[in-house]
Amino acid sequence: MSRIGLFFGTDTGKTRKVAKMIKKKFDDEVMASPLNVNRTDASAFAEYEYLIIGSPTLGEGLLPGLSADCENESWEEFLPEIDDIDLTGKTVAIYGLGDQVGYPDEFVDAMGELYDFVTERGAKVVGSWPTDGYEFNHSEAVGEDGKFVGLALDLDNQSNLTEERLNAWLGQIAPDFDLPL
Repeated sequence: MSRIGLFFGTDTGKTRKVAKMIKKKFDDEVMASPLNVNRTDASAFAEYEYLIIGSPTLGEGLLPGLSADCENESWEEFLPEIDDIDLTGKTVAIYGLGDQVGYPDEFVDAMGELYDFVTERGAKVVGSWPTDGYEFNHSEAVGEDGKFVGLALDLDNQSNLTEERLNAWLGQIAPDFDLPL
């Protein structure tokens, strides 16, 4: 079995695209194939010691799901399924997609929701990311240290920075995940 589970929720497919970019950098022994949370179950999520999870922020700061007018279920419906899983001892890194121009008051808010969810269940979250280079008014994904709780990506307005940011972030989390980079 792979050591790292890679789970994402999506609406338009952009978060899936980033998951595939992450997976391309690692073999199957290190990282499992990306799984859309609407195509897996709680036992698959629970089996990994290391997790990378990703989500877009939709509309007014929502996780993807049916109430956010997604065509399919996503994080909104999956979180209750994993609500009782003890994540103590697990290491989690989070990436989030958002639109800092169109939604500057809730930029990557969903990443903050995922952070709260996993930390409340005992997970250690790694991979905080600086807010420098972004222009937004507010984000629920900015932690007490003034950094994002994970990697913030804006494929709508800064797609040219995605690969560079992703590589730097993976390098940053590599020691916590024992990754061969």
